Amino acid sequence: MTKAALRKLYLQKRLALSESATVQLSKQLSKTSFLCTDLSGIGVLHTFLPIKKNKEPDTFYIIDRIRRENPSIQLSIPKVNEENGLLENYYWEGHDQLRENKWGIPEPQHGIPTPPEKIDMVLVPLLVFDQQGHRVGYGKGYYDRFLTTCRKDCKKIGLSFFRPIELISPSEEHDQKLDQVITPGRNYQF
Repeated sequence: MTKAALRKLYLQKRLALSESATVQLSKQLSKTSFLCTDLSGIGVLHTFLPIKKNKEPDTFYIIDRIRRENPSIQLSIPKVNEENGLLENYYWEGHDQLRENKWGIPEPQHGIPTPPEKIDMVLVPLLVFDQQGHRVGYGKGYYDRFLTTCRKDCKKIGLSFFRPIELISPSEEHDQKLDQVITPGRNYQF
């Protein structure tokens, strides 16, 4: 199946979830992430913010728990720069910092920029992933470009409501492979 077909199929699968199922899966995904992710040594954690209309995993459960239980970890959040096609990253200051963009993505409207080399871990959005750690996102390449600016030892962790498929093919040269994907009930290491 092509990436475009996978993108369409898995977006439809997510959109078919009820609101209550999306909330339950997001809570379970958050719980699983804390059970199987080593946060020791993490100074800065970058996370995507959910597109609610696309029923993405709600990362605010993870943000809130990190702020309560690991206040020494600085959080970083993205903003799309439409002019150059890159993600700009800002330290988390709170919900007052956010406004939805035209795609329904909450984004920081102000803040202190996060240098990519300071980021130790990135929570990466995806629609589907395979058993080798490849992912299909929305197809704009924002995260693939962003991840190339991070340090080589930066951990790249995907969040998904669904299990992996066998293989995403073809994998392209610019595609960034994940180190780990967390689902509501399981952790996959690559």
